[in-house]
Amino acid sequence: MTPSHARPKGSQQGFVIVAVLWILIALSALATIFAIYLSSSARAMAIGDTALQNEALVSAGVELAAYQLLLVGEDARPAQGMFHFRMDDADVAVTFTSEAARIDLNFAPKDVLAAFFSGLGAGKDAAMEDAERIVGWRTRPPPGSANDEEARYAALGYSPRQSLFVHADELALVAGLSPALVDRALPFVTVFNGSAGIDSSIAAPEVVAAFEKSARKDPFGAPMRAANSSLADAEPSAPPKSKQPEAKSPCYRVQATIGFSNGRHSASEVVIVLGDKAEPYRVLAWQDGVSPANTPLVRRRS
Repeated sequence: MTPSHARPKGSQQGFVIVAVLWILIALSALATIFAIYLSSSARAMAIGDTALQNEALVSAGVELAAYQLLLVGEDARPAQGMFHFRMDDADVAVTFTSEAARIDLNFAPKDVLAAFFSGLGAGKDAAMEDAERIVGWRTRPPPGSANDEEARYAALGYSPRQSLFVHADELALVAGLSPALVDRALPFVTVFNGSAGIDSSIAAPEVVAAFEKSARKDPFGAPMRAANSSLADAEPSAPPKSKQPEAKSPCYRVQATIGFSNGRHSASEVVIVLGDKAEPYRVLAWQDGVSPANTPLVRRRS
């Protein structure tokens, strides 16, 4: 006789089958999780490898640009240039341009800034106010004087730097400048020129026009006449009495546009300052994901 507490044979077999099925489901889930992990790890490693490759190619472009600039003497150093090279499975196009092509936010005169903003579409009063605010941002008031700029920024919740701009993007923090105007201005300004002037042979037309207007007219086109000048000196057609020498800068903006064999493209922009044999150059700024340069180099004026 079968003991009363014994489990029927059919019930035992059913229990074993259910247990096996649960084990198989758990193993299947584990295999799926492991496959997803491997796939994610492979993608992460591929992204990491691509980023490293991109950084290496940009670094190679910067090294070659610095070599070309340092190969010649300072007096014969080109203000701009371009070259191309291939490495591994990538084509790299490199352009370099002196920062003297841009308006320096730290040193540009107020009338140049006003003319510049006027040329970008700002009204007369707005352009003058924008120029005033930039000068106020970069200038510390004399000791004991009223700090009007500090009061102006109180409502914005932060204080003006009242020192030199450390990055061109700080332009967006200057009170009163509209975001649209800042976006239009950023391609033409810098903090690495190091002088109040520009190299007009390589500067953009918007930049050259700002300096020409400030030199011969007020920022909005009305002829200026000094108290001791003749009428001919105030005429727009009258040549300037003396031509300012073209500004030079030891800083260059290098852009590397990379095309990979798989069709992917990327562009990075690096600002460098040239040095000496001990330290040929230093990187001042590095930005990935910029719009690739697709315009020909400006021809130097004779």
